Amino acid sequence: MATETVDEAFAALTRRRVDAAYGLAWAILGNDGDADDATQDSFALAWRHRRSLRDPARFDAWFGRILVNVCRQRLRRRARERVRLLTDADNPAVSDSSAQMSSRDAITRAMARLDPDHRIVVVLRYWADLTVDEIAERLDVPAGTVKSRLHYALRSMRPRLEDQP
Repeated sequence: MATETVDEAFAALTRRRVDAAYGLAWAILGNDGDADDATQDSFALAWRHRRSLRDPARFDAWFGRILVNVCRQRLRRRARERVRLLTDADNPAVSDSSAQMSSRDAITRAMARLDPDHRIVVVLRYWADLTVDEIAERLDVPAGTVKSRLHYALRSMRPRLEDQP
């Protein structure tokens, strides 16, 4: 009976977070297919390790760490691949004159050039709107490391974004 209760509680926790998990995975990976796969893999991994969740109130941090680690592995694997699939971010539409679209494309290209650890902290800070301490907890690194990664990521992105009209 206790197992059913844990399983039911876990299922309820995950059901409410599927869309947010997909959104975060997409923001980190920048690709629909990879985000789908990472989200599914994260929930499957979380399910297999559900008994390690001691406090259901800490589910977001616990699951967030799993999701970020799965996304990091995908980014690293992608970087090692010799052949890379072209995405819309690699080939922005030439006929688009919208400044907003142009800015979004520039940000997407600048983010794609970041290494996985830098990309993840930028997404968690500016897309997921987490504090430095929350990011540090999710990544299991010191807050100073998060600040450093943010600094270097933004410094790397800045020249690419300043050249935009």
